[in-house]
Amino acid sequence: MMLRNFSSKLAVFGFTAALGVLLTGSICSAQKPPVANYDESKVGTYTLPDPLVFQNGKPVTNGRDWAKRRLEILKLFEDDVYGHSPRPPKNIRYKVFDVDQHALGGKAIRKQVSIYFSPTKDTPREDLLLYLPAGVPRPVPIILSLNFRGNQAVTSDRGVKLAMLWDPKTQKQVRATEQSRGSDSTFDVPKVLARGYGFATIYYQDIEPDFAGGWRHGIQPLFFKPGQTAPAPDDWGAIGAWAYGLSRAMDYLEKDKDVDAKRVAVMGHSRLGKTALWAGAQDTRFALVIANCPGEGGASLMRRNYGETIPSMMIHFPFWFCGNLRKYADHINDLPVDAHELIALNAPRPVYVTAAEGDQWADPRGEFLAEVAAGPVYRLLGAEGLGTDQMPALNHPIQHTLAFHIRDGVHTVTEYDWDQFLNFADAHLRAK
Repeated sequence: MMLRNFSSKLAVFGFTAALGVLLTGSICSAQKPPVANYDESKVGTYTLPDPLVFQNGKPVTNGRDWAKRRLEILKLFEDDVYGHSPRPPKNIRYKVFDVDQHALGGKAIRKQVSIYFSPTKDTPREDLLLYLPAGVPRPVPIILSLNFRGNQAVTSDRGVKLAMLWDPKTQKQVRATEQSRGSDSTFDVPKVLARGYGFATIYYQDIEPDFAGGWRHGIQPLFFKPGQTAPAPDDWGAIGAWAYGLSRAMDYLEKDKDVDAKRVAVMGHSRLGKTALWAGAQDTRFALVIANCPGEGGASLMRRNYGETIPSMMIHFPFWFCGNLRKYADHINDLPVDAHELIALNAPRPVYVTAAEGDQWADPRGEFLAEVAAGPVYRLLGAEGLGTDQMPALNHPIQHTLAFHIRDGVHTVTEYDWDQFLNFADAHLRAK
């Protein structure tokens, strides 16, 4: 069933966009973006780069070829979209500062871990909150996610450390309040634990604050070259930094004997969905990737003129990406990659992308079409694509190695989403 045209739903979009700003961060510029298009007839024409053709024109015909072509595509994303990330450290430095064997009324074991980004400095660092289901044989599979509001907002557990939160208006840190505990309804920790999974999370702004110039307070300066005072045009942006933080959490999870590090799923919503896809593309240790409503700069095809576009992102959130992406703002068809290739970089590992009917800003059709276009890579590697090029009906998930659903509602994470994520994890992580 084809999804009906949403051009008449601009009123719904206006509410959703405002809600999305409240949930996921404030707009960082007073400059107005280009007028958004919601008419499919005005999307424009485009030709997607073929992930199964080398830059020299030679076709990719087998897995060995793909391993080489994958490196080509990865470098193009590093050069022109997310920037180059530093190499992983040889050794990770961390401190487990809390263990509670009877957390959440005896339903979980809670651990809190400070993970340091420097071998000598204690800041910046990220604090990982980890819950393991009680009464379940270990090691257990894990769902790892960055969060927007601090670890204490994910659960009402009073033992969780109150985060230091960044205020994008003042660009200063404030301590989270007791009242903020359990305030983030986008996570359902009890549901995850009841299905036999552990849950791990990090406040994303521990890694880099989410505002223009936030890199000064984050991890990027730790990796500057001698004499460097600002990121170079091909250096990582905030998404790259957040993805790097996810990989350092993975470093710790590999050392925790209660965790099955071969079965770690990385999940993210909105800008953190973009981050989850990029983290999975760079770090193949993540066994499964879930991107909830990731939109433009994530799973939505950048060549489609629909909803949010790269030109509008270069006004509001240029710091999420490397400086080189600005070069393509006015001629996006010249960008050598697109979102389908970001998804394909995760092949043959399972990837789940979601959309919402009331989230036209994120271009649900563009997200779906990107997965369709990634399908040939998955099939080449013996995995399953979506199996259709027809947009599914609302609340009718497609779940193969690639998975997609569009549900009713707006730009958030719902109980319905979590049910589908856990079903998907059961299908791919339990089998291992």
